[in-house]
Amino acid sequence: MRAWKADLELVGAGDEPVDLRRTLASHGVADLPPNEIDAEAGTLTTTLALPQGPATVHVGEGSAGSVRVTGHGPRAGVLDTIHHMLRLDADLSTFYVLAREDPDLSWAAEGSGRMLRSPTVFEDVVKTICTTNCTWSATVRMTTALVDNLGPEAPDGRRAFPTPAAMAGAGEEFYRDVVRAGYRGAYLRSLAESVAEGRLDLEALNDPGLTDDDVAERLLALPGCGPYATAHMMMLLGRYSRLILDSWTRPTYARLRGRKAADRTIERRFRPYRDYAGLAFWLYLTRDWVEA
Repeated sequence: MRAWKADLELVGAGDEPVDLRRTLASHGVADLPPNEIDAEAGTLTTTLALPQGPATVHVGEGSAGSVRVTGHGPRAGVLDTIHHMLRLDADLSTFYVLAREDPDLSWAAEGSGRMLRSPTVFEDVVKTICTTNCTWSATVRMTTALVDNLGPEAPDGRRAFPTPAAMAGAGEEFYRDVVRAGYRGAYLRSLAESVAEGRLDLEALNDPGLTDDDVAERLLALPGCGPYATAHMMMLLGRYSRLILDSWTRPTYARLRGRKAADRTIERRFRPYRDYAGLAFWLYLTRDWVEA
């Protein structure tokens, strides 16, 4: 297949800067299959399920102020999908105004804060459910099994994330013996069946007309999506008002501050960020994920 390359302007909807490395390293779920992130090089390789068939693309820094996307074969829809994944349609300029006045977060105003998302809300919900009540190695194992066994194959042999129909068609034994999803298996099958049969429209959660409470209520109603998963998904949906307070964020905050803090104390610290409180908290915790 013929190789191609194209550049996307690396700028947000509010004409604010975008730090590609920070976006790729924005959260752990971003590196789950079919994504492969090279933190040192600051690149993303992923396989997309496109209308013309699965395709593997490579994303890295281009010329000044741009991101270079390369691939093989048809490229229809690829740039739009990468634009979506990098959240270049989001406007974080208001958040940056607040961050610049905060000694602990002024560094973030140089382009941090975009949470890399999957091409679909369905993929992000499935991956988030696979992070609940388990080790990270188990999350990687479950997601890898889903992609390797159910994902559509691209010409280069890599696979995209499976469709809801493919996941709905897999039997209980697959989730038990291959994915080893434990109790999550029933949740994943139920979720996939609801989406595949048209009874559930997860992509509608991207609707900006919904309030944060509306989105949270719909997420909590999903099988396997409790308070933690809901808070995580809210972040991936660009809803930053709620802090993710869990077994990792609480002790990490305590380590960085040098002392433990009650949840209400943490929430009070980031309250000035209003709708961006959760984002400010997350960036405070993850500053050292990318070297200065």
